[in-house]
Amino acid sequence: MNSDLSSQQVKDIGEQGLLERLQRFCPPEMIGDDAAVLETAPEQSLVVTTDVLVDGVHFSNLTTSPEDAGWRAAAANLSDLAAMGASPLGITVGLGLPGELRVSWVERLYQGMTECLQKYNTPIVGGDVVRSPVTTLSITAFGQVNPSQIIRRSAAVVGDAIVVTGVHGASHAGLELLLHPELGQNLKDAERTALIRAHQRPQPRLDVLPILWKILTPNSQLFIAGMDSSDGLADAMIQICRASGVGAVLEHRQIPVPKTFNHWLPPEQALQYALYGGEDFELVLCLPQELASALVQHLGEGAAIAGRITAGSTVILHDEQKKFPDQVLNLSQGFQHFGQ
Repeated sequence: MNSDLSSQQVKDIGEQGLLERLQRFCPPEMIGDDAAVLETAPEQSLVVTTDVLVDGVHFSNLTTSPEDAGWRAAAANLSDLAAMGASPLGITVGLGLPGELRVSWVERLYQGMTECLQKYNTPIVGGDVVRSPVTTLSITAFGQVNPSQIIRRSAAVVGDAIVVTGVHGASHAGLELLLHPELGQNLKDAERTALIRAHQRPQPRLDVLPILWKILTPNSQLFIAGMDSSDGLADAMIQICRASGVGAVLEHRQIPVPKTFNHWLPPEQALQYALYGGEDFELVLCLPQELASALVQHLGEGAAIAGRITAGSTVILHDEQKKFPDQVLNLSQGFQHFGQ
């Protein structure tokens, strides 16, 4: 066996050796059995979500360090919980690994996950490791939510305002800068770094929930619709409208994008990044106009009312200044796992 720990490979220490290394990332009282036991508070619903990430599809050594891959994987799952209105309880991690992969790579992956999870007091409570020809990471996240505060895609009604909790397009811009360093030559170093960080270290918007519940307290019987924008703003709106049996109008000038786009990207390209780039992990929420305005005011810079829910079934992008013709949004322009 190679005595240099930094160059050890997974096959050198085997499944049990790797599990022993990774157990130090988990609370000792939570591991050792066939399953984790999570206690939830009274009058709470358990929320479970699973996300799978594959090397070469969701992350790459060209653009993502092991720590960043771990952070992004954890953030994606926490974002799914936030989109349901749930607070995180814990995650389990399934790994499919080539035997030749360095152990240090796996440990760095877990370090990135831990750095993200620690911000939200969320432990790693178990998982599984198997041999695989391609590095694969599957996370199941558990959360809890009061049944009256569950956010569902199917709750949008005609007249609702559409709130986006932050700017869109930053993550895709960061990815493009990583893949093509020659782009954005007129960007300042700090601007370039901010866009790249938006891609490598996205922030799940769990911080929105306590603000939202504070605003909705006098309206405890009001159900709101929403989801996260991990697959792009256009995808989020189409999915919400399909589930709710409604349509929507997004206002071109009200979709928030990073200010740096103004002196770097043509307006049409900036819009494409915002609508179809994905992985911004903001929340897209539909609620009455007065409450939407209060939420945006509390969230501050980046948050915006981007449109409204309408009758019908189409999602239309509209430009009040008439510089761009109305267009019906669709899913074909976004990322498709099995697209041709």
